[in-house]
Amino acid sequence: MPNVNFQGRDIISIEDFTQQEINYILDTSRSMEPIAKNGSDMLKRKILATLFFEPSTRTRLSFEAAMLKLGGNNIGFAEAEIASVKKGENLADTIRTVQNYADIIALRHPLEGAAKLAAEFSNVPIINAGTGAEEHPTQALIDLYTIRKEKGKIDGLKIAVIGDLRYGRTVHSLAYALAKYNVELTLISPETLKMRREVLNIIQTKIPVAEEPNLEKIIPQTDVLYVTRIQKERFPDAAEYAKVKGTYRIDLKTLKNAKKDLTILHPLPRIDEIVPEVDATPQARYFQQAWNGTVVRMALLALVLGATK
Repeated sequence: MPNVNFQGRDIISIEDFTQQEINYILDTSRSMEPIAKNGSDMLKRKILATLFFEPSTRTRLSFEAAMLKLGGNNIGFAEAEIASVKKGENLADTIRTVQNYADIIALRHPLEGAAKLAAEFSNVPIINAGTGAEEHPTQALIDLYTIRKEKGKIDGLKIAVIGDLRYGRTVHSLAYALAKYNVELTLISPETLKMRREVLNIIQTKIPVAEEPNLEKIIPQTDVLYVTRIQKERFPDAAEYAKVKGTYRIDLKTLKNAKKDLTILHPLPRIDEIVPEVDATPQARYFQQAWNGTVVRMALLALVLGATK
Protein backbone atom coordinates (compact mmCIF):
# COMPACT_ATOMS: atom_id res chain seq x y z
CA MET A 1 0.00 0.00 0.00
CA PRO A 2 1.35 3.47 -0.81
CA ASN A 3 2.60 5.51 2.12
CA VAL A 4 -0.41 7.81 2.36
CA ASN A 5 -2.47 8.95 5.32
CA PHE A 6 -5.63 11.00 4.98
CA GLN A 7 -7.15 10.58 8.43
CA GLY A 8 -7.97 13.95 9.99
CA ARG A 9 -6.65 15.83 6.99
CA ASP A 10 -8.17 19.03 5.64
CA ILE A 11 -8.93 19.18 1.91
CA ILE A 12 -8.33 22.81 0.98
CA SER A 13 -6.41 22.83 -2.31
CA ILE A 14 -5.62 20.18 -4.91
CA GLU A 15 -2.07 21.56 -4.80
CA ASP A 16 -1.70 20.04 -1.33
CA PHE A 17 -1.78 16.52 -2.83
CA THR A 18 0.88 14.54 -4.68
CA GLN A 19 0.04 12.50 -7.77
CA GLN A 20 0.47 9.35 -5.65
CA GLU A 21 -2.11 10.61 -3.16
CA ILE A 22 -4.53 11.61 -5.92
CA ASN A 23 -4.21 8.19 -7.55
CA TYR A 24 -4.91 6.56 -4.19
CA ILE A 25 -8.09 8.64 -3.82
CA LEU A 26 -9.14 7.62 -7.33
CA ASP A 27 -8.51 3.94 -6.55
CA THR A 28 -10.51 4.26 -3.32
CA SER A 29 -13.31 5.95 -5.25
CA ARG A 30 -13.49 2.99 -7.60
CA SER A 31 -13.89 0.67 -4.61
CA MET A 32 -16.86 2.81 -3.51
CA GLU A 33 -18.87 2.06 -6.68
CA PRO A 34 -20.61 -1.08 -5.31
CA ILE A 35 -21.03 0.52 -1.88
CA ALA A 36 -22.77 3.50 -3.51
CA LYS A 37 -25.36 1.09 -4.90
CA ASN A 38 -25.77 -1.19 -1.88
CA GLY A 39 -25.04 1.06 1.10
CA SER A 40 -22.78 0.60 4.13
CA ASP A 41 -22.53 1.43 7.84
CA MET A 42 -18.87 2.44 7.47
CA LEU A 43 -19.55 5.92 8.92
CA LYS A 44 -22.33 4.97 11.31
CA ARG A 45 -22.78 7.59 14.07
CA LYS A 46 -20.56 10.07 12.18
CA ILE A 47 -21.97 13.48 11.27
CA LEU A 48 -21.17 15.71 8.29
CA ALA A 49 -22.00 19.42 8.53
CA THR A 50 -22.59 21.08 5.14
CA LEU A 51 -22.14 24.83 5.56
CA PHE A 52 -23.09 26.35 2.22
CA PHE A 53 -22.97 30.12 2.14
CA GLU A 54 -23.64 29.99 -1.62
CA PRO A 55 -26.33 28.17 -3.61
CA SER A 56 -25.50 24.61 -4.63
CA THR A 57 -27.33 21.59 -5.96
CA ARG A 58 -24.87 18.90 -7.06
CA THR A 59 -22.05 19.54 -4.59
CA ARG A 60 -24.24 19.76 -1.48
CA LEU A 61 -26.53 16.89 -2.42
CA SER A 62 -23.69 14.60 -3.46
CA PHE A 63 -21.85 15.25 -0.18
CA GLU A 64 -25.04 14.49 1.73
CA ALA A 65 -25.79 11.41 -0.40
CA ALA A 66 -22.21 10.19 0.07
CA MET A 67 -22.53 10.46 3.86
CA LEU A 68 -25.89 8.70 3.93
CA LYS A 69 -24.67 5.86 1.69
CA LEU A 70 -21.86 5.28 4.19
CA GLY A 71 -24.32 5.13 7.08
CA GLY A 72 -23.63 8.59 8.50
CA ASN A 73 -25.84 11.62 9.05
CA ASN A 74 -25.97 15.24 7.85
CA ILE A 75 -26.65 18.61 9.41
CA GLY A 76 -26.16 22.10 8.03
CA PHE A 77 -27.66 24.81 5.89
CA ALA A 78 -27.94 25.49 2.17
CA GLU A 79 -27.90 29.29 2.21
CA ALA A 80 -26.50 31.92 4.54
CA GLU A 81 -29.85 33.68 4.82
CA ILE A 82 -31.18 30.98 7.13
CA ALA A 83 -28.05 30.78 9.29
CA SER A 84 -26.79 32.93 12.15
CA VAL A 85 -24.48 34.68 9.72
CA LYS A 86 -27.55 36.77 8.86
CA LYS A 87 -27.33 38.07 12.42
CA GLY A 88 -23.74 39.11 11.87
CA GLU A 89 -21.85 36.03 13.08
CA ASN A 90 -18.40 35.75 11.52
CA LEU A 91 -17.06 32.61 9.83
CA ALA A 92 -14.58 31.79 12.59
CA ASP A 93 -17.31 31.74 15.23
CA THR A 94 -19.59 29.67 13.00
CA ILE A 95 -16.84 27.07 12.55
CA ARG A 96 -15.89 27.02 16.23
CA THR A 97 -19.54 26.39 17.08
CA VAL A 98 -20.38 23.79 14.42
CA GLN A 99 -17.28 21.70 15.16
CA ASN A 100 -19.02 20.74 18.41
CA TYR A 101 -21.86 19.12 16.47
CA ALA A 102 -20.06 17.36 13.60
CA ASP A 103 -17.11 15.09 12.83
CA ILE A 104 -16.30 16.80 9.53
CA ILE A 105 -17.35 20.02 7.77
CA ALA A 106 -17.87 20.69 4.05
CA LEU A 107 -17.73 24.45 3.44
CA ARG A 108 -18.80 26.50 0.43
CA HIS A 109 -18.21 30.24 0.66
CA PRO A 110 -18.15 33.22 -1.72
CA LEU A 111 -14.84 34.56 -0.38
CA GLU A 112 -11.43 33.25 -1.43
CA GLY A 113 -9.42 31.92 1.46
CA ALA A 114 -12.52 30.99 3.48
CA ALA A 115 -11.74 27.27 3.63
CA LYS A 116 -8.17 27.91 4.72
CA LEU A 117 -9.41 30.28 7.42
CA ALA A 118 -11.98 27.74 8.58
CA ALA A 119 -9.30 25.07 8.88
CA GLU A 120 -7.28 27.32 11.20
CA PHE A 121 -10.19 27.54 13.64
CA SER A 122 -11.58 24.01 13.37
CA ASN A 123 -10.72 20.95 15.42
CA VAL A 124 -12.45 18.72 12.87
CA PRO A 125 -11.44 18.29 9.20
CA ILE A 126 -12.58 20.93 6.70
CA ILE A 127 -13.37 20.06 3.08
CA ASN A 128 -13.35 22.96 0.65
CA ALA A 129 -16.59 22.63 -1.34
CA GLY A 130 -15.80 25.72 -3.42
CA THR A 131 -14.50 29.11 -2.31
CA GLY A 132 -15.05 32.21 -4.42
CA ALA A 133 -13.33 32.04 -7.79
CA GLU A 134 -10.41 30.29 -6.13
CA GLU A 135 -10.60 26.48 -6.04
CA HIS A 136 -12.95 23.49 -5.93
CA PRO A 137 -10.63 20.56 -5.13
CA THR A 138 -13.24 17.81 -4.79
CA GLN A 139 -14.62 18.67 -8.23
CA ALA A 140 -11.13 18.30 -9.69
CA LEU A 141 -10.88 14.82 -8.16
CA ILE A 142 -14.26 13.96 -9.69
CA ASP A 143 -13.03 15.23 -13.05
CA LEU A 144 -9.87 13.12 -12.88
CA TYR A 145 -11.85 10.07 -11.79
CA THR A 146 -14.25 10.53 -14.71
CA ILE A 147 -11.41 11.00 -17.21
CA ARG A 148 -9.63 7.86 -15.99
CA LYS A 149 -12.88 5.90 -15.94
CA GLU A 150 -13.84 6.96 -19.48
CA LYS A 151 -10.40 6.87 -21.13
CA GLY A 152 -8.70 4.21 -19.03
CA LYS A 153 -5.86 6.62 -18.25
CA ILE A 154 -4.90 10.24 -17.69
CA ASP A 155 -1.32 10.31 -18.96
CA GLY A 156 -0.91 10.89 -22.68
CA LEU A 157 -4.22 12.68 -23.24
CA LYS A 158 -4.86 15.96 -25.02
CA ILE A 159 -7.31 17.90 -22.88
CA ALA A 160 -9.05 21.17 -23.74
CA VAL A 161 -10.78 23.38 -21.19
CA ILE A 162 -13.23 25.95 -22.53
CA GLY A 163 -15.26 28.82 -21.10
CA ASP A 164 -14.72 31.00 -18.04
CA LEU A 165 -11.13 30.33 -17.02
CA ARG A 166 -10.76 33.50 -14.99
CA TYR A 167 -13.58 33.13 -12.49
CA GLY A 168 -14.21 29.36 -12.81
CA ARG A 169 -12.90 27.74 -9.63
CA THR A 170 -13.42 24.25 -11.05
CA VAL A 171 -10.95 24.87 -13.89
CA HIS A 172 -8.32 26.28 -11.53
CA SER A 173 -8.33 23.10 -9.44
CA LEU A 174 -8.50 20.92 -12.55
CA ALA A 175 -5.52 22.69 -14.14
CA TYR A 176 -3.43 22.25 -10.99
CA ALA A 177 -4.41 18.56 -10.87
CA LEU A 178 -3.70 17.87 -14.55
CA ALA A 179 -0.29 19.48 -14.19
CA LYS A 180 0.68 16.52 -12.00
CA TYR A 181 0.23 14.17 -15.00
CA ASN A 182 1.69 13.82 -18.48
CA VAL A 183 -0.96 15.64 -20.51
CA GLU A 184 -1.21 18.41 -23.10
CA LEU A 185 -3.58 21.17 -22.03
CA THR A 186 -5.31 23.72 -24.28
CA LEU A 187 -7.11 26.68 -22.73
CA ILE A 188 -9.96 28.19 -24.75
CA SER A 189 -11.65 31.40 -23.60
CA PRO A 190 -12.49 34.99 -24.51
CA GLU A 191 -9.59 37.38 -23.98
CA THR A 192 -11.16 38.83 -20.82
CA LEU A 193 -11.71 35.37 -19.29
CA LYS A 194 -8.26 33.84 -19.83
CA MET A 195 -6.76 31.60 -17.16
CA ARG A 196 -5.58 33.45 -14.08
CA ARG A 197 -1.89 34.25 -14.33
CA GLU A 198 -1.00 32.70 -10.97
CA VAL A 199 -2.46 29.39 -12.14
CA LEU A 200 -0.89 29.59 -15.59
CA ASN A 201 2.54 30.43 -14.18
CA ILE A 202 2.53 27.20 -12.18
CA ILE A 203 1.05 24.73 -14.65
CA GLN A 204 3.07 25.79 -17.71
CA THR A 205 6.31 24.89 -15.92
CA LYS A 206 5.06 21.29 -15.61
CA ILE A 207 3.09 20.44 -18.78
CA PRO A 208 2.64 21.84 -22.32
CA VAL A 209 -0.05 24.55 -22.17
CA ALA A 210 -1.50 26.44 -25.14
CA GLU A 211 -3.99 29.31 -25.11
CA GLU A 212 -6.27 29.22 -28.16
CA PRO A 213 -9.49 31.21 -28.75
CA ASN A 214 -10.66 28.96 -31.60
CA LEU A 215 -12.29 25.67 -30.59
CA GLU A 216 -12.73 24.46 -34.18
CA LYS A 217 -8.98 24.58 -34.66
CA ILE A 218 -8.12 22.15 -31.91
CA ILE A 219 -11.16 19.88 -31.56
CA PRO A 220 -10.04 17.22 -34.10
CA GLN A 221 -7.04 16.36 -31.87
CA THR A 222 -8.80 16.64 -28.50
CA ASP A 223 -9.41 13.58 -26.29
CA VAL A 224 -11.31 15.34 -23.49
CA LEU A 225 -13.29 18.58 -23.81
CA TYR A 226 -14.08 20.17 -20.46
CA VAL A 227 -16.80 22.80 -20.85
CA THR A 228 -17.69 25.46 -18.27
CA ARG A 229 -20.38 28.10 -18.15
CA ILE A 230 -19.61 31.80 -18.09
CA GLN A 231 -20.54 32.69 -14.53
CA LYS A 232 -22.71 35.78 -14.37
CA GLU A 233 -22.59 35.87 -10.57
CA ARG A 234 -18.79 36.28 -10.51
CA PHE A 235 -18.68 39.36 -12.76
CA PRO A 236 -18.20 42.69 -10.96
CA ASP A 237 -19.65 44.48 -14.01
CA ALA A 238 -22.88 43.32 -15.74
CA ALA A 239 -21.82 45.05 -18.96
CA GLU A 240 -18.67 42.94 -19.11
CA TYR A 241 -20.73 39.77 -18.68
CA ALA A 242 -23.01 40.82 -21.53
CA LYS A 243 -19.99 41.09 -23.86
CA VAL A 244 -18.94 37.46 -23.38
CA LYS A 245 -22.24 35.71 -22.71
CA GLY A 246 -22.78 32.86 -25.16
CA THR A 247 -19.28 33.12 -26.65
CA TYR A 248 -18.97 29.35 -27.05
CA ARG A 249 -21.71 26.89 -27.92
CA ILE A 250 -21.15 23.15 -28.27
CA ASP A 251 -23.61 21.63 -30.75
CA LEU A 252 -23.70 18.74 -33.21
CA LYS A 253 -21.94 20.86 -35.83
CA THR A 254 -19.08 21.45 -33.37
CA LEU A 255 -18.68 17.68 -32.95
CA LYS A 256 -18.62 16.95 -36.69
CA ASN A 257 -14.81 16.99 -36.80
CA ALA A 258 -14.28 15.62 -33.28
CA LYS A 259 -12.92 12.19 -32.43
CA LYS A 260 -15.59 9.52 -32.12
CA ASP A 261 -14.30 8.72 -28.65
CA LEU A 262 -14.09 12.34 -27.50
CA THR A 263 -15.23 12.71 -23.89
CA ILE A 264 -17.24 15.86 -23.10
CA LEU A 265 -17.35 16.88 -19.45
CA HIS A 266 -19.04 19.76 -17.62
CA PRO A 267 -19.13 20.43 -13.85
CA LEU A 268 -22.71 21.72 -14.24
CA PRO A 269 -24.97 23.61 -14.10
CA ARG A 270 -24.98 24.47 -17.78
CA ILE A 271 -26.81 27.40 -19.32
CA ASP A 272 -26.53 27.49 -23.11
CA GLU A 273 -22.93 26.40 -23.70
CA ILE A 274 -23.92 22.80 -24.56
CA VAL A 275 -27.15 22.36 -26.53
CA PRO A 276 -29.50 19.56 -25.35
CA GLU A 277 -29.04 17.61 -28.62
CA VAL A 278 -25.47 16.83 -27.54
CA ASP A 279 -26.78 14.91 -24.51
CA ALA A 280 -27.74 11.94 -26.69
CA THR A 281 -24.27 11.58 -28.23
CA PRO A 282 -21.82 8.97 -26.91
CA GLN A 283 -19.33 11.77 -26.24
CA ALA A 284 -21.52 13.41 -23.59
CA ARG A 285 -20.46 12.14 -20.15
CA TYR A 286 -21.38 15.03 -17.84
CA PHE A 287 -24.35 13.34 -16.19
CA GLN A 288 -22.18 10.27 -15.50
CA GLN A 289 -19.69 12.77 -14.09
CA ALA A 290 -22.37 13.87 -11.61
CA TRP A 291 -22.81 10.24 -10.44
CA ASN A 292 -19.06 9.98 -10.02
CA GLY A 293 -19.29 12.92 -7.63
CA THR A 294 -20.98 10.70 -5.09
CA VAL A 295 -18.40 7.91 -5.14
CA VAL A 296 -15.43 10.31 -5.01
CA ARG A 297 -16.92 12.18 -2.05
CA MET A 298 -17.68 8.84 -0.37
CA ALA A 299 -14.01 7.98 -0.72
CA LEU A 300 -12.90 11.32 0.71
CA LEU A 301 -15.25 11.09 3.69
CA ALA A 302 -14.19 7.52 4.44
CA LEU A 303 -10.49 8.33 4.14
CA VAL A 304 -10.53 11.54 6.17
CA LEU A 305 -12.69 10.02 8.91
CA GLY A 306 -10.44 6.94 9.09
CA ALA A 307 -13.08 4.40 8.05
CA THR A 308 -10.81 3.10 5.29
CA LYS A 309 -7.06 3.23 4.87
